[in-house]
Amino acid sequence: MSRQSETSVIYPPKTSSGTFDLWAQVYDSQSNPLLLLEERHATSLLPSLSGCEILDIGCGTGRWLSKLELLGPASLAGMDCSSAMLKYAQEKIQATTQLYQSDCSILPSDDVSKTFVLASFVLSYIEDLQAFAQECARVIRPGGWLLISDMHPITAAERGWKRSFHVDSVKIDIAVQPWSLHEIISTFGQHGFDVQILVEPPFDTPERPIFELAGKLADFEDLTGIPAIYLLKLQKRMSHVVVPATHIVHKLQLAGSRLASGPATWMDGIVGIEGEYIASIGEDIDSTVPVLDLSGYLILPGLINAHDHLEFGLFPALGRSADAASYQNSSEWAREIHHVHAATIQHHQRIPKAARLWWGAIRNLLCGVTTVCHHNPPHPDFELPNFPIHIVSRFGWSHSLTFDPKLSEKFHDTPSEFPFVVHAAEGIDPESYNEIFQLDNMHLLDKRTVLVHGLALTPETISLINQRNTALIICPLSNLFLFAKTLSRDLLVSIKQIALGSDSPITAAGDLLEEIRYIHSAIGLDANSIYKMVTSNSTEILRLEHGAGRITESGVADLIAVRGQHDTPASALSQLTFDQVELVLLSGKVQMASQSIYELLPLHLRLDMQLLDVAGHQRWIKAPLHTLFEAAESVLGKGNLLVNGRQVNYHGAI
Repeated sequence: MSRQSETSVIYPPKTSSGTFDLWAQVYDSQSNPLLLLEERHATSLLPSLSGCEILDIGCGTGRWLSKLELLGPASLAGMDCSSAMLKYAQEKIQATTQLYQSDCSILPSDDVSKTFVLASFVLSYIEDLQAFAQECARVIRPGGWLLISDMHPITAAERGWKRSFHVDSVKIDIAVQPWSLHEIISTFGQHGFDVQILVEPPFDTPERPIFELAGKLADFEDLTGIPAIYLLKLQKRMSHVVVPATHIVHKLQLAGSRLASGPATWMDGIVGIEGEYIASIGEDIDSTVPVLDLSGYLILPGLINAHDHLEFGLFPALGRSADAASYQNSSEWAREIHHVHAATIQHHQRIPKAARLWWGAIRNLLCGVTTVCHHNPPHPDFELPNFPIHIVSRFGWSHSLTFDPKLSEKFHDTPSEFPFVVHAAEGIDPESYNEIFQLDNMHLLDKRTVLVHGLALTPETISLINQRNTALIICPLSNLFLFAKTLSRDLLVSIKQIALGSDSPITAAGDLLEEIRYIHSAIGLDANSIYKMVTSNSTEILRLEHGAGRITESGVADLIAVRGQHDTPASALSQLTFDQVELVLLSGKVQMASQSIYELLPLHLRLDMQLLDVAGHQRWIKAPLHTLFEAAESVLGKGNLLVNGRQVNYHGAI
C-alpha cells in the first residue's frame, strides 16, 4: 500500500495479467503488513476443512495454498490470471494441488462442487461484482463458505492508499475497484449468501517491524485503532435456488408462559412467530410448527435502551474518585479525562472499533435489550444480519452545544419525521442550566427534539420543554457518577415525555437493568412508569416502527423470557437482574439463551450459537465470540474482559 501523494506509475490503466506477471517477480520478497494482518485473523475464521473441496481464487504465488494443504482437504485448487504467479506457486505446493490460469469471470469448477472458497485480496481487481458473486454461488455447495479479505475501503479512501509494488526501482500502482462493504454484502446477499462474520482489524504490534524497516513508523502510530483490512465470512444458504432472504420464513411457537400485555396485566396464549413478526397470539398449538415450551417463564417485550455509546462497552469508568469534588458539567469531565486518562483511552482504542461495537451490543443483549439508540455515527456492522441487537437508524443527532458548532445545521438537515437527539443540561452549574434557553432561542426545541441527561432541569425549564413537546432521556447512574446527583422523583414525574438510557461504562458501570432498579428503589419512581420508559415511551420518542416495545399480533418478535412469579409485568421488570434474563428473541430468531433454554431448543435453532460465561452464568449467544475475544484479549490480556463489571470468558461453539 502507499499514500496517494507519492510519485508513481499506474501500469496499466486497466489491470491485466501482465501487471501481475511483473508483480510475481517481487511478490514474495517485498514485506506487506496487510498480508501479515490478514493471516493473523483469517486462520481463526476458517471452518473445519478436513475432507472438503477448496478453491483459492487469485492464489498468486501460493501463499495460502501451502497453508490450506495442511488442513487435509479432499481436493485443493488454486487459480490466478497470471502465469508467472502460478509458476512460483507450483514450486511451493504438493503434486495433488491443482492450478488453473483463469480470470474471475469463469471459475474453473463444476456447479456446487466446492465446500470452501477463498478470495484473498481479490475483490478490488474485479470489475463486475454481480458476475463474480453469481459465479461463487454457482460453484459453492449449499451450506458452503466463502471467505473474502481485502484492503478496508473506507480507510483506503480516507488515507489515499493504493495497491502498489516496486520493480527495478520503479513503483507501480495497480488500478482497483473501490467496492464498499455495503455493496459487497448486498450483492452477495442477492446471490444466496448470508454474512456470518465481518472483522475489521487494525495494524498491531506484529506489523510494527514492517513499518519500522520501511521507515514508516509514524504511519503505524497514526493508524492505531483504525481498520486496515476487512475479512468477510459468508455462508451459502441451504437452498441452492437463490431467493431473496425475505422469502425465507422461519416459524416458531412459544408455549406455557405468561405474556406482558402492558405494564399492569398478564395474558395467556401461544405466541406464533413467522419470520420477524408475531403472527398470532392464541390458544391452539400448530402441530406442524416447532414449539419451545417456556413453562415457568414470563415473556416481556425486548427492552429499548434510549441512549448508549456502544464503542465504549469494554472501557472502565473514567473520572474522579468518589471522595473527590464532583464535576460541574460534562465539558469539564471531557477535557479532564483526555488528560488524566489518556493512556487508558489509547490502550482500549487499540481494540478494533468494530469489535468494541459488538461488545457494546452484547453488553445490552445480556440484560434483555433488543434495541439501542447509539449516539454516534453508524457503522457498517450495524447492517449485518447477525448483529446482536437492533440499532436505531432513523434519527438525527449532535453531541452538544459545547462540542458541535454545526448543531443548528444538523438539526435543520434532519428529516422532519425523524427525532433529533442531543446531550443537554448535563451538569450542575449555571452554564448547564442555561443550555435549555439557548436551544430554545436557536429554535431547536420542538416535538422532534430529544434531550439527553437534563440534570440541570428545573420546574421552569421542564415547563418550557413540555410546552415545546420536547422529550428527555435520563441516565441516572451516569449523572450520579459524574455529579453526585440525579433528578428527583418530583421533577421526573412532571416531564411529559421521558425515556431511560444506560449511557456507557465510562460513566455508568451498570446496565439498563441497574438503571431501572436504581430509579425504582432509590429515586422512588413507580414501576408502571419505569416499564413505559423502556418500552412504549421509547418507541414514541424515537419513532420506532413495527410494534417495538409491545407484544402484539403483527408486531416485531423482539421478546425476552425471564423466570419468576410477579403480580404485574412492571413489578417483574423493576426487580429484574441480568441472570434472570434467559432468552432473547430478535426479530423472531433466538439471539441469546441460558443453558436451560438452550437444551430445549430444536437443533436448527442452536446453529451459530457460541457459549459465553458471564460471572459464572452461561449464555449461548449468536455472535462470533471467538473472534471478538481474540480482538479484545490481544489488547487487554486473556481473562481481563469485563462487561458491566462482570468477567466474561469464551467457552466454545456448536
